[in-house]
Amino acid sequence: MPNKVKEAWKAGRAVVNGWLAIPDAFSAEMFSQAGWDSVTVDMQHGVQDYLSCVACFQGMQPHGVTPMVRVPWNEPGIVGKVLDAGAYGVICPMVNTEAEARALVQYAKYPPKGTRSNGPIRAGLYGEGGNYQKTANDEILVIPMIETQQALDNLEAILDVPGIDGIYVGPSDLGLSLGMAPKLDREEPEILKIYERLLNETSKRGIAAGLHNGTAGYAHRMVKMGFKLVTIANDVGLMVMAARAAVKEARGEGPGLPPPDTSKPANPKTGATSG
Repeated sequence: MPNKVKEAWKAGRAVVNGWLAIPDAFSAEMFSQAGWDSVTVDMQHGVQDYLSCVACFQGMQPHGVTPMVRVPWNEPGIVGKVLDAGAYGVICPMVNTEAEARALVQYAKYPPKGTRSNGPIRAGLYGEGGNYQKTANDEILVIPMIETQQALDNLEAILDVPGIDGIYVGPSDLGLSLGMAPKLDREEPEILKIYERLLNETSKRGIAAGLHNGTAGYAHRMVKMGFKLVTIANDVGLMVMAARAAVKEARGEGPGLPPPDTSKPANPKTGATSG
């Protein structure tokens, strides 16, 4: 089946990506109905293992989102397994050199373009006309993460590796690498200048740039800046933010609600303020 993220990029459209840290098919099923273009299972920092990744894919599959995975590291075993499970894209952390980028492509592609072993136990069922092996190399997205000074030093060489479809920026690790505090929605002029460089270099090569964001507003701003894939927090973060907002609103502390009037003493019998 065609990769909808790749189709969107070819049409010049940005995609909005969900992020799953919760290892549960039901949670993935509900989350995938929110309107995301793609949903990524986070096996690096999320509470996910291989079996929960497969379960999340099963939960999201009926809803038309493109399934992707952030693998825990750049090594052939896990890259091959998540692709066999049905991932349409692999986001890989800490790709810092041309050699590491070439290795990632090799792990994700079947021969002659790579060294991926044949055995798409789940993914093979969804190949067009049973020809998964014939279409996988063209449909699967290979996306290294750019999140260190070393990666920035080697940026052009990484982007020039054949088979790289896009990059994904991890703002927290990028900040740490540059001696800054780890956070997502960054406003430092030097970071924004780096983003401009990334967008310029990827655009020249017809490669997409992606970014992890903390809030929807910042993500929208980054789309207007030129990013073609934006993630908003993750399922845990969005759940906690919504829960906190609901609790505050119920207590009269939320946006649009007046704060409790503490200027008048409460009636000891009813608890109501006097006056």
